[in-house]
Amino acid sequence: MLGFPILSLMLLVPLVGVTLILLIGGEEKIVRRNSRSVALIATLFNFILSIAMWLSFDPSTSAFQMVEHHPWIGDKIAYHLGVDGISLLFVVLTAFIMPICILASWEAIETRVKEYMIAFLLLETLMIGVFVSLDLFLFYIFFEGGLIPMFMIIGVWGGARRVYAAFKFFLYTLLGSVFMLLAMLYMFFTAGTSDIPSLMSYSFDADVQKWLWLAFFASFAVKLPMWPVHTWLPDAHVEAPTAGSVILAGILLKMGGYGFLRFSLPMFPLASLEFTWLIFFLSLVAIVYTSFVALAQEDMKKLIAYSSVAHMGFVTIGIFVFNTQGVEGGIFLMLSHGVVSGALFLCVGVVYDRLHSRDIARYGGLVNNMPRYAAAFMLFTLASIGLPGTSGFVGEILVLFGAYQASSWLAFIASTGIILGAAYMLYLYRRVIFGKLEKADLKGLLDLSPREIMIFAPLIFVVIWMGIYPAPILDVLHVSVSNLLEQFNAATGASVGPMTGLEAGGGR
Repeated sequence: MLGFPILSLMLLVPLVGVTLILLIGGEEKIVRRNSRSVALIATLFNFILSIAMWLSFDPSTSAFQMVEHHPWIGDKIAYHLGVDGISLLFVVLTAFIMPICILASWEAIETRVKEYMIAFLLLETLMIGVFVSLDLFLFYIFFEGGLIPMFMIIGVWGGARRVYAAFKFFLYTLLGSVFMLLAMLYMFFTAGTSDIPSLMSYSFDADVQKWLWLAFFASFAVKLPMWPVHTWLPDAHVEAPTAGSVILAGILLKMGGYGFLRFSLPMFPLASLEFTWLIFFLSLVAIVYTSFVALAQEDMKKLIAYSSVAHMGFVTIGIFVFNTQGVEGGIFLMLSHGVVSGALFLCVGVVYDRLHSRDIARYGGLVNNMPRYAAAFMLFTLASIGLPGTSGFVGEILVLFGAYQASSWLAFIASTGIILGAAYMLYLYRRVIFGKLEKADLKGLLDLSPREIMIFAPLIFVVIWMGIYPAPILDVLHVSVSNLLEQFNAATGASVGPMTGLEAGGGR
């Protein structure tokens, strides 16, 4: 539609940035400054491209758009790219978060700045590649390739236990993906193609679907992550630099949910229906159990990390209730969580850069000398809870509506996560922000700098915009989600729950 291969260009721009950074020479101070500048310009340019792609996207069709198809390996494995209403929004989210991560690292990273910026630019290409790939093996390369720069970001620029956290992250996610690769090979030799749109309409044998579903589940459940394979996440978050935590929570976790939507539901519908009980059980345990674990945390990053596991429980419930409200709510919640959780980790990073401590008990009374910081932190805390008027509310209420159509008990138990979420987030906010400013070293802390305001301003805007006017996002999603569920229902004989005014568009 745009007259040029925009998806390939979005994959290429960060690589051009990598090449330019490699060519930078001179004094160390100049190298650091120019490396940061090139990385920021490259990520901003990609964000502009993503907005152009969104504006030219036709939401009235579920067909893949901006399609590029070129032979790659033989005549059955191709360089095949494209986006639909689901993948488009994850590409935009990735492009939006990346320049914020570069700005957040501007002063926090002082060692190996050149290599750090290269790692982030490589990671951007690989993450976007996951969401635009329409070939099984191309998807797998991007999906697994992202492990390498993230492993380096945690292992080189992380905290004291960074090596342990990096290897735990790498081994957990790699092990799960080995099963997915075996399943992909079986699908390729059985269907005779690795083309994802073709496989979405291919009918695998019902017994085979169970094994294929479990193989993909092993990878996506770890990536999301679901309970009980979530234990790598708190360690990775705690040890990663601030921008690493932002990209981990904002984008990498969403690949698991996207995988369920792109592979599990359309390719293995009978198995998805049969294993719904497993998804619901693991999701409800994640929502309730990790919320209580979050309440017991004394480390700010760990608390937010466990809250991410609980929120992803809502996402998986939304996807597997198999109705329009639930699936749209799950996707919207992933997008909202990408912004809100990233912002919360940035809030932790602000005070960590000043005092080099993440202990909740170390702080208190910051509202007295950091009012702008307290206001921003408050908004993101309330968005995480799901306050009406913020992005978190829209996703959670749609998921609960969808869950209620499937089971009132499912919706009831899931809703306890909102209550517990309010408990641990307000507990964190009260202890850090309110109270008397008694500690001497806290009295000298400066409020948000112009650079930090520039980081938080777009996040604040997006959180409020998504909460007050979600229609542009839901409109992009609606046709693709409806088509996905129509195909699912045709394959399983299942039926979507009763249509409501909100689902039909009246409540948007």
